[in-house]
Amino acid sequence: MLKRLFMLSAILLLAGFLAACSGDGGGESEASSDGGSGDGETKELKFGMVAGTAQNEYKAAETLKKHVEEESGGDLSVKLYPDSQLGDDRAMLEQVREDSLDITLAETGRFGIWVPRAELMGLPYIVDDFDHLKKAVYETEYGKGIHEELKSEHNWKVAGTAYNGTRQTTSSSAIESLEDMEGMKLRVPEADTLLDYAEYTGAAPTPMAFTEVYMALQTGSVDGQENPLSTIDAQKFYEVQDYLAMTNHVVNDANYVVSQNTWESLSEENQKILQEGIDKAVEEHTKLFKEEEKNLISKFEEEGMTVTEPDLKPFREAVSEVYPEYLEDIEGDGESYLQQIKEAK
Repeated sequence: MLKRLFMLSAILLLAGFLAACSGDGGGESEASSDGGSGDGETKELKFGMVAGTAQNEYKAAETLKKHVEEESGGDLSVKLYPDSQLGDDRAMLEQVREDSLDITLAETGRFGIWVPRAELMGLPYIVDDFDHLKKAVYETEYGKGIHEELKSEHNWKVAGTAYNGTRQTTSSSAIESLEDMEGMKLRVPEADTLLDYAEYTGAAPTPMAFTEVYMALQTGSVDGQENPLSTIDAQKFYEVQDYLAMTNHVVNDANYVVSQNTWESLSEENQKILQEGIDKAVEEHTKLFKEEEKNLISKFEEEGMTVTEPDLKPFREAVSEVYPEYLEDIEGDGESYLQQIKEAK
């Protein structure tokens, strides 16, 4: 009898222990579910960019990171890779296409390497301002077609487009009209659209490495250069240039490009959260650049620069003569694309 009672007690104790263990496991599962991921795992989204941590692009990306991590309840995190840690913009686009990177930034014109008609958006004077640019890429068949091809053929989802500054021209002598560009040695990057800006406005295009520009301006090896106001400020070109002409020749955008495969791997709720985060980043990105540009004009004047606003109609007419050359490598009706962009105002 005692032996039977001892065995029964042992069985009851073992059953109680197993039940307690089962209860602990259920508690962990419930806590994990409350955390938002269900399995306790967080999906990390990698976001690479050329810009450094002090630049507007990075500040906007921080807005995206904060929103996504707070609103996803632990499902998503965003790791930022600034300062070209992962390569230049082209390299990072390739990484997004191959799914080794989730998000990056790229100008619409940059897509022309893979989708030739997209290069039209990088032409000088192709759009008047950022509002015109947005309408051209979001409201025309031309722009919608580019976005669809980027997604279906290259794994690039354009989830938002921000303003990234407008290129202006600084010089050692005043630019008050198109005639003042004649013969000016103008430093430009090795980019066809900007080489053409210099050539077709009458200047002598002078490509050189960006790191050499300040010294070239200081010594008079070149007469001027062109860049967004934020770059003119960051590189202190106002120290070695007396004049700033508001030539407004290229409006720069920054597309928030997400891997389509990454996007499809997310739940509907997390897709919504990521899109909201990108929308907030785009708004902040655009705001920072517009506010900065407004303030920088005053700063440059205080630094001794003379700011001019030449009549841009002759500039537009001169540069438009090169447009047909860009249509030669474009499949489809290039003239129609140009007309759609023009009418998107």
